[in-house]
Amino acid sequence: MKNRRMAAVVLMTAVLIILQIFPVWAKEEQLYALSAVLMDGETGRVLYGKEAYKGRPNASTTKVMTCILALEMASGDDYVQVSRNAASQPQTHLGMREGQQFYLEDLLYSLMLKSHNDTAVAIAEHIGGSVEKFALLMNEKAKSLGCTDTHFVTPNGLDAEDEGGVHHTTARDLALIMAYAIKNATFVHITQTRDYTFSDISGKEHYSVHNTNAFLDMETGVISVTDGVLAGKTGFTGDAGYCYVCAVRQDEKLFIVALLGCGWPGNKNYKWSDTKKLLSYGRENYSYVLLPDLPDLPEITVTDAVPEENSPYPEKDKDSAYPEQLQRRLKVHASLPEKEQTKRYLLKKTETIIWETELPDKIAAPVRENQKIGTLHAMLNGKEIVSCSVTSNEKIGRITYKWYVNKIFQDYFH
Repeated sequence: MKNRRMAAVVLMTAVLIILQIFPVWAKEEQLYALSAVLMDGETGRVLYGKEAYKGRPNASTTKVMTCILALEMASGDDYVQVSRNAASQPQTHLGMREGQQFYLEDLLYSLMLKSHNDTAVAIAEHIGGSVEKFALLMNEKAKSLGCTDTHFVTPNGLDAEDEGGVHHTTARDLALIMAYAIKNATFVHITQTRDYTFSDISGKEHYSVHNTNAFLDMETGVISVTDGVLAGKTGFTGDAGYCYVCAVRQDEKLFIVALLGCGWPGNKNYKWSDTKKLLSYGRENYSYVLLPDLPDLPEITVTDAVPEENSPYPEKDKDSAYPEQLQRRLKVHASLPEKEQTKRYLLKKTETIIWETELPDKIAAPVRENQKIGTLHAMLNGKEIVSCSVTSNEKIGRITYKWYVNKIFQDYFH
């Protein structure tokens, strides 16, 4: 009986440790999405994840990447000419005709508000020259943002496959892309627009688009439009199911929600339910904190060191490889860049950031001023979130035969 009790205690302790290390939600089974992420929009840290790193088709949430590349690589007053390929894209589409021309800026509203597939292809061909070349740009950008399992084949998110695999991303990668996109003020302005009207360049054809992101104006009890929905993008294909990604600033906390495989036809509102649950979880459990103050650092022993001025003449100590007179104490310091000093992290009440020191007990001279001696690591749940170098305060020379000769000359002949 005693052994059973001991085993139970050990098991419970292990469970509690795991719950501290991994962001697990006790009500995970209540989420409809196959993959889900709640992310700290300022740091990219995953606060909650359900199959967060599993690759899945992501439908029209792809258009977040298409839009941000267009904003970064082209001008809003560019003329975009519609190809036969673009005009032939399936619903949902704007209804472009081959040969029509549009301003790129107008097409970005068509892309993000109404999720038109023909618009996405027209934009991709304008910027990349072809859908295939634009997909390469999309994948390069995803990699540069830190995405680890994302492969884009199309600019509109329609189910597709090429030699690199099926079109897919992960909930974590999708959240990371949105966290990057909202740094662009024009992107946020477009995605917050409710309705937009425009015409082709000839002025003969007129179009109106309405934002399909119902969460912008949804009174949920968790957020409302005044609470700061920054951006959002819906999506659906037969392989992907309903998908959604959004950025919300609430009580000054910036959350990113990403959902993949969140139901199929008949369950269109599952994504709103899951989004509300994740935002409630984030609001109730996380608060911003700054990094703790840097720790006091010990002095480091420097061997073979030139003595300090007016120190006694060093003599060989038969019991030590390094005479005490040939050792000096080196003061060191560390400093964080200003942006890291003001960077905020969303933490649970049970979480703590600690500094771990990586320093040698001793080093050999010579030492340069501001030479890197070691590193400080800010650790959260066993993972490094930031680091900074520990450097020397002063220069210390190495004692040599030449130093001894000069010392003897100065002491006995001056």
